[in-house]
Amino acid sequence: MRAPIGFRISNRRKSLKISQAALARLVGISPSYLNLIENNKRDVGGALLQRVAHHLSIDIGDLTGEAEQKLLQDLEEAYADPMVESLPFRPEERRELVAQYPASAMALSRLHRAYTSAQSSADAYADRLRSDPLLAQLLHQILSGITAIRSSAEILEDVPDLDDAERRRFLGAISRETRGLSEVARSLIGQFDNASADRRTVSPARELDDLIIERSNHFPELEDVAQHLRSEIERQAPFGVAALTDMLAQRFGVRVEIGRELREDGVLFPGQYRFFPAEAVMWFQGATTLATRQFQLARLYGELAAPEAIAAVLAEVAPSSELALQLTRRALGSYLAGAMVFPYSRVLADAEANAYDVDNLRQIYHASYEQVAHRLVTLRRPGEEGVPFGFLRSDPSGRLTKHFPLPGLLLPNAGHACPLWAIYGAFRTPDMPLRQVVRFSDGSRYLFVARTVQRRVAAFREPPVTASIMLACDVLHADRTVYAQGLDLTDQQADVLVGPSCRLCPRLDCASRQEEVVASGPGRPAWRAPLVPRAPHLERD
Repeated sequence: MRAPIGFRISNRRKSLKISQAALARLVGISPSYLNLIENNKRDVGGALLQRVAHHLSIDIGDLTGEAEQKLLQDLEEAYADPMVESLPFRPEERRELVAQYPASAMALSRLHRAYTSAQSSADAYADRLRSDPLLAQLLHQILSGITAIRSSAEILEDVPDLDDAERRRFLGAISRETRGLSEVARSLIGQFDNASADRRTVSPARELDDLIIERSNHFPELEDVAQHLRSEIERQAPFGVAALTDMLAQRFGVRVEIGRELREDGVLFPGQYRFFPAEAVMWFQGATTLATRQFQLARLYGELAAPEAIAAVLAEVAPSSELALQLTRRALGSYLAGAMVFPYSRVLADAEANAYDVDNLRQIYHASYEQVAHRLVTLRRPGEEGVPFGFLRSDPSGRLTKHFPLPGLLLPNAGHACPLWAIYGAFRTPDMPLRQVVRFSDGSRYLFVARTVQRRVAAFREPPVTASIMLACDVLHADRTVYAQGLDLTDQQADVLVGPSCRLCPRLDCASRQEEVVASGPGRPAWRAPLVPRAPHLERD
């Protein structure tokens, strides 16, 4: 759902008492074209949107309605829940709710999150009860104890001529079984104490997503620290693996080892790198690339040289659980490393000069495709923004393993996205960029660019690890990238019609749908539960 940017421009212009003609002259367009923009009859983006925001003294995020888009996205997910999706919602009901009653919309969003979290916890408990042998044994003991107590109580009730000795024996049995039952119950409750203590209303990954969107995936304090640390290193030697290795040894006594076989409990360690704090050793698998070594050494140097900077951000955002804390700390460490490897102003200038050609940028910075894609997502400094990108990574099974959200683009929080997305098509053309212009059912259009990446294997018997990386930007910004060259962005007939995922997609006639449709009322379509997978590729001639 695209925000009414034109209306916001008009309202802001009028509040500043600026005429259409004056604003048009300032941004370099005709008054008639500005009139079309303000009436939402023409799209506006890229450099033009930046000029408009600058002359209206307003943040681009306020014009594009990023916070509104995030709330709309959350409501879209909530309204697609099987419990309510068949209700006769009006097409614009969610937008109207967000526009007129934002607090109520936020309440619905939070309630849906709490519901999904509780449902996940219930499923987890059910799985534990079915599969955990200790819990099964405890439950069996409880049932046995209850049976014994009931038998003794029935004898006491049904046999009136018991002598005192027999009555005391049965009462003693009831007392013993009751004490035993209490101990078993305490043990059973103890198995769930940790899970109950960690109960939260959102998942750690969702909590991290919210932080990224709230900060527009940009942390100025970490950018400043990264610039200082890089300057510190470059005073000794040109930035790179050798300089980072020397600085880690000089400042922190850390030794870098490459190629030694690492085993844990007799099993070959499957990872590519690991830091051993006790031994002050940073270990790399021999097959790791220079890009991986450079990035991970930069991460380690940043975490050791500026722990207070990461701690300050963590204290400000206050993750709600230990797992959320670990995920956030790791994400901030990666952000700091990326800011060191790719200095902000320099990489933005190079990105603009090379039309955001990821392969070209990776050569300039001796980095990997994924590292460059990560950094492009973070170029959101106010007044010095790059193209706003979203980021997705998928494994060959189609499961999403990492994502940086883009407000307005409905990205599934887990599982699989729409099978028509370029992120999946890239697996059919390994090592070749795949681009597509897509259109969602609400009319919003995006440029998707995807490419496969593969981790080096260390031995013949080690299977290669392949993933697909996708960058996504609103089509309004596409002309700033090399990936739009040769495409007619105004020709909507060439758009690929997509949805966010089959569960959230209203396109009932899509041949690639993976969930079976059943009859629905006048509102949203309803899907059968449990879901019935289809295999469209088996149905083709």
